[in-house]
Amino acid sequence: MTETVRPAAAPLSGRIRLPGDKSISHRYAMLASVAEGTSRIHNYSSGADCHSTLGCLRALGVPVTVDGHDVTVEGVGLQGYRTPAADLDAGNSGSTIRMLSGLIAGQPVRVRLAGDESLSRRPMQRIMKPLAEMGARLSARDGKFPPLEIDGAALHGIDYAMRVASAQVKSCVLLAGLNASGETVVREPTRTRDHTEVALREMGVSIETGRGWVKVRGGSPLQPREFTVPGDLSSAAFFLVAGAIIPGSNLVIEDVGLNPTRATLVDFLASAGVEIQILDLNIQCGEPVGDLVVRGSRPRGGQIEAEWAAALIDEIPVLAVLGALSEKGLLVRDAAELRVKETDRIETLAENFRRLQLAIETRPDGFFVPGNQKVHAASLDSFGDHRIAMAGAVAALCASEPSDINGAEAASISFPEFWETLRRISAA
Repeated sequence: MTETVRPAAAPLSGRIRLPGDKSISHRYAMLASVAEGTSRIHNYSSGADCHSTLGCLRALGVPVTVDGHDVTVEGVGLQGYRTPAADLDAGNSGSTIRMLSGLIAGQPVRVRLAGDESLSRRPMQRIMKPLAEMGARLSARDGKFPPLEIDGAALHGIDYAMRVASAQVKSCVLLAGLNASGETVVREPTRTRDHTEVALREMGVSIETGRGWVKVRGGSPLQPREFTVPGDLSSAAFFLVAGAIIPGSNLVIEDVGLNPTRATLVDFLASAGVEIQILDLNIQCGEPVGDLVVRGSRPRGGQIEAEWAAALIDEIPVLAVLGALSEKGLLVRDAAELRVKETDRIETLAENFRRLQLAIETRPDGFFVPGNQKVHAASLDSFGDHRIAMAGAVAALCASEPSDINGAEAASISFPEFWETLRRISAA
């Protein structure tokens, strides 16, 4: 599928509401599946990845019903999964395969977790190592790639120090810890998103946290809850950048999740000279939620490295577009994780930038994009990566002629409504 993006004929304006946060939706569904009763999740993500999670849970014997953006999950308890009749299909979702492996590893089931071609190229050693240390029995193609085969076993708690910060790996180990004897501790080199910890507290599980560590005790039953998923901040990033780089824009994005471990995006945009404001901040299900207002300005640009690189890893592709249209550009370091996402996002981003005649200097762990650049119309490719597709579309808004985004259907992985929303706010 090809989408044609026309240059913005006027400043972007209006109020938009985004799909439910992808990261939170995955976690609510998984945790609800092992709760002691029925949970209801409102504003569940419409993205294909999150519905891959629901499909896997159904195959494991968990009753799941979907009514629009509302999902009902009848929890089966910590030991209630059943061996599925066929492979579990995680689709394109790294979150599904990595985090669900933790819940499966300590249950009396035999499971084969597979995915699409892209997921089948993504390495899994970082979850396999700690799960094996906990006593899990698992194997993978060539020792590291999906499909993953898991033969449920009795697990024991461990004290695990991650070498590379990853919320998915942290969550996998914590979820395995729910079915492990004793205590499970995860230590992270830099702080990552804490949606798993927040949701576990909301469901009555005792979680202890300190600077750089999280601890959970095995065997604690999870209480069912009624959840409302806030709007996805990672999806908001595309419209925040679009609003920032098109002069005169005034966009309001309603009910966005502003968890401190994710709101680094807002901090970075403000530091880069973007005129951004938070309104009506409140707490829902333990998660901060508010409205974001962005106005068109001339961003300064900036630098992303160390802890900011870990916190902004999903938003970096579209922030590169901001860098190209800023005064000083954008330098990204310490972000080698970009190379093992749905695509090698450093290289796929660079390829689209070259087609747009935008300069970019790639490095093993990041890139530099000079500022004050002019975008030229081009035929771009998603390379099957939702964030590359949407970042390309934001850049195309600033070109002088229409641009094509080939493989535009990739956006449905996280944001099926993206193209319609983009057309609505950019219409003259």
